[in-house]
Amino acid sequence: MRVAIFTETFLPKIDGIVTRLRHTVEHLQRNGEQVLLFCPDSGIKEYKGAKIQGVSALPLPLYPELKLAVPRPTLRRHIEDFQPDLIHVINPAVLGLGGIYYAKTLGIPLVASYHTHLPQYLQHYGVGALEGLLWELLKLAHNQAQLNLCTSSAMVKELSAHGIENVNLWQKGVDTEMFHPQLKNKGMRERLSRGDPHNPLLIYVGRVSAEKQIEDIKPILEAIPNANLAIVGNGPHRTSLEEYFAGTRTHFVGYLEGLELASAYACADTFIFPSQSETLGLVLLEAMASGCPVVAVNSGGIPDIVSDGFNGFLFSPNDPKSAIEACRKILNLSESQKELLRTQAREEAEKWSWAAATIQLKTYYQSVLETNYLSSVA
Repeated sequence: MRVAIFTETFLPKIDGIVTRLRHTVEHLQRNGEQVLLFCPDSGIKEYKGAKIQGVSALPLPLYPELKLAVPRPTLRRHIEDFQPDLIHVINPAVLGLGGIYYAKTLGIPLVASYHTHLPQYLQHYGVGALEGLLWELLKLAHNQAQLNLCTSSAMVKELSAHGIENVNLWQKGVDTEMFHPQLKNKGMRERLSRGDPHNPLLIYVGRVSAEKQIEDIKPILEAIPNANLAIVGNGPHRTSLEEYFAGTRTHFVGYLEGLELASAYACADTFIFPSQSETLGLVLLEAMASGCPVVAVNSGGIPDIVSDGFNGFLFSPNDPKSAIEACRKILNLSESQKELLRTQAREEAEKWSWAAATIQLKTYYQSVLETNYLSSVA
């Protein structure tokens, strides 16, 4: 099978979409499929055997790590040379619209997937009044596809409720070999806590941007004054957050990757995640695979991962007292109770491999191709 994938973001950007896409491309290539990836140009020409066709792009003024790539007529030649059986557009916004256009123009079956809950983002950037319009635009784009995939059951329901058709679930995945409790070590805990390893250590991993609602962690630090917080990641909101968290025991670590990131998860007492705009939250699975129990808001795709009181604790949206109570529950557990929570978090993560998620995706692809063939001969 030959698959052309259009994505608005790829390496060297680090986020959940790129993580899923990296593993998907790797497993598709490993299983004998051929992938051509269209993405904003970063100078990378190949990934795990897949050819990358970079499209010239400009950084967004408010978020320089995100690049805007506008489709160009030359894309058609690259698609025709590759002769894909199917086109898959990831979060179609700008470049992805080119993928939709050429799929329709060239008669190529189309799959789309939804990974970023853009309508909720609008509230955090002061343009919430545009939410209705955005849903209409999303519906117009996604309903061009024969299949729309979401990464949590909550998003399947929400997209269907807003008139997006042919929606199904693309299961979650995590690298349980790299993210592992055995990577816990004293040196990383010293680093994250800035030399204070004996007090509770909370960790946040992800984009440092407005929609992640990282400010909501501050009341927890004020209520548990001996707790340290390590914020791993970067983004346009970092400077204002450094000012906001001044005077608290907060360490802005910046990006960590690979085994360093896995060790950071494994060294923390709990992973704290306040974002209400998550379609899934792959970082939650990474934390759990590392044996780090989760405290997260009960919103979006998060309840698909976190079972309250079993492998972590959920708190109510926009309720600081609920978040504080959830953190205290974990920190006040006995050592045997903490170990049970860590074990159950790990066991949940072990259910979800990237290999299985990609096998499921290939099954979806085959179904679309078969339906398209039957329609053509009918």
